[in-house]
Amino acid sequence: MHNILIIDDEKEICTVFQMTLERAGYSVRSALDGDEGIRLFKENPAELLIVDIIMPEKDGIETIVEIRRAFPGVKIVAVSGGGRISSDEYLKMAKTLGANITLEKPVTRDVLLKAVKDLLE
Repeated sequence: MHNILIIDDEKEICTVFQMTLERAGYSVRSALDGDEGIRLFKENPAELLIVDIIMPEKDGIETIVEIRRAFPGVKIVAVSGGGRISSDEYLKMAKTLGANITLEKPVTRDVLLKAVKDLLE
């Protein structure tokens, strides 16, 4: 069973993504910020990370850079709904810094499942 870690400061997003992925047969954990996500990842590495870009404390860009540096083989999906700049700009930055796939929020069930399947199977 593939192991996925979701890092998103919106609890509702974590819950929806986790339920969707668990129903598809994946083992899923979640964290509500980058620091917690990195700690969980180091305790029990996941094959795939789904990382929100805009988060308080440690944002998704910092999280991606730190994880990519320490664990270059992990698959990363970056998601963003935008912020001070458009989500497209954040996602381009995430891709440049190591995200394998980028998705703009809101993310549909089918798009999420396809991205995960493309990276893990």
